[in-house]
Amino acid sequence: MYDAPPPRASGSATANAAGLVTPRSYQVWEGSNVFFLKGRFIFGPDARSLFLTMFLIIAPAAIFCVFVARKLMDKFSHHTGICIMVITVAFTLYDLCLLLLTSGRDPGIIPRNLKPPEPEDFDGSIDVGSIQTPQLRLPRMKDVIINGIIVKIKYCDTCMLYRPPRCSHCSICNNCVERFDHHCPWVGQCIGLRNYRFFYMFVFSTTLLCFYVFVFCWVYIKKIMDAEEINMWRAMAKTPASIVLIIYTFIAVWFVGGLSVFHLYLISTNQTTYENFRYRYDRRANPYNLGVVENFKEIFFTSIPPSKNNFRARVPQEQGLQPRQSAGGFMSPNMGKGVVDIEVGRKAMAWGEHEAAACFDIEAGLRNEATDDKDGSVDCSNLSRT
Repeated sequence: MYDAPPPRASGSATANAAGLVTPRSYQVWEGSNVFFLKGRFIFGPDARSLFLTMFLIIAPAAIFCVFVARKLMDKFSHHTGICIMVITVAFTLYDLCLLLLTSGRDPGIIPRNLKPPEPEDFDGSIDVGSIQTPQLRLPRMKDVIINGIIVKIKYCDTCMLYRPPRCSHCSICNNCVERFDHHCPWVGQCIGLRNYRFFYMFVFSTTLLCFYVFVFCWVYIKKIMDAEEINMWRAMAKTPASIVLIIYTFIAVWFVGGLSVFHLYLISTNQTTYENFRYRYDRRANPYNLGVVENFKEIFFTSIPPSKNNFRARVPQEQGLQPRQSAGGFMSPNMGKGVVDIEVGRKAMAWGEHEAAACFDIEAGLRNEATDDKDGSVDCSNLSRT
């Protein structure tokens, strides 16, 4: 479906004649991602929002432990009170681990091609030495059959490949992502094939944590009412931290709980957020729907495929030190003209324009003024408004 980049050498084989070592893949990455620990973690360009998300989880959990769970240790028997505290801490750490697994791993990025793919009917007979080189324009769309249903796949001018089914180009991370669901600013990462499972587990566990804190805040208020024989309002006045947590978790559960229910529906019907907003499979056949049981097995009980990218590998010398060269004789579907993207209404850019900053233009008068072809990303923050 797409051409993988050539194997990347490592070690001394990557050193050039002058003894210089070529950079690693993450150091010359063409996407908008941010890397940490020398390429071991990959985040989206909006990774700073991850600190806000962590604060919104840790702060209420800490308040609950200090002002509610600690007091409940005195209201309950010794072991029961300690369990309430331990479960809160363990649940919070588990939630944060799922957040890191969602945001800090490759979501399913497809490596970019170094040159456009050859047309399927090309016989290799282009005469590159002639003055008038024949120009073969790659088709904009191709048809593939999924479970007996024809599905159109689209050419990506940025990555120079035909996107596999369910793949889309994220305009924020600037990568083609397999089984693209949406770009979530709350986790600072695309949600795709390799992290969707952890994303749903994170959202669902956050919902359970909100319920847990909400319930035990009311339990603490009830304990105060029984111990001091006062009404609910006076008991609530004695624990303002519980009131703050009750209001906070009540508001939060509408967001994370609603998101959990929405994605539960998507999983049961084998859809992505992007497909649900764009294709509306309730009005047309869904080629990926295998039944509720098989759909859940596909998400939660299948092995996660390995990453197609080795971010810590050394880039080959000829790839790392030379600009990408255009493949003479082949043209992107949008070469030389601005074409409005049917999917998102943006104009597409010819693949050759990516080299304009690194190579001299042989024909001085030729310039393409089209912009990048990137699919719009579905932002999970918009779901809270629906």
